[in-house]
Amino acid sequence: MATLSVNDSIQSVHQSLDQMIETAKGLSDDVLRFNPTEEEWSVMQILTHVVEAIPYWCDEIEQLLETPGKEWGRGLQHEGRLAAVSKSKVDSTSLSDVLKDLEAVKPQVEETLNKLDEEKLAMEAPSRNPRFGTKPISFIVDHLIVEHVSKHLGQINRNLSKVNH
Repeated sequence: MATLSVNDSIQSVHQSLDQMIETAKGLSDDVLRFNPTEEEWSVMQILTHVVEAIPYWCDEIEQLLETPGKEWGRGLQHEGRLAAVSKSKVDSTSLSDVLKDLEAVKPQVEETLNKLDEEKLAMEAPSRNPRFGTKPISFIVDHLIVEHVSKHLGQINRNLSKVNH
């Protein structure tokens, strides 16, 4: 995937978040909390995950800008990541709260990504996740923010296609 311009990246994330918000707005609580299978997240889990994950990755970028070359990232067992999709978190979260939180992610993405130029996007640092190795900041933007939100939007749509109508 070609690296998008910072502006295109921001627009893409905003578009995906807007579509998530629009899609979720009209859903009943049963549909929001429906898990298609044991392994698959409900729409609400996907939303609470995005609300936690995107600010996490923005913060990782901010830290790399402050301390170039610092180790970044996390694994699938990261506590914050798991807590965001836990049953207690999801059960105690209302749709209106998660929609407000998703809205609040947009200016954060914009603020962080607007600090990046070609030189900063090219800055490399080692990941804590051995699968990634050493990557430039553009990797975090492209894969862990832009593509990540887009993939979760697709996941929401797949989930909804599995709801018994």
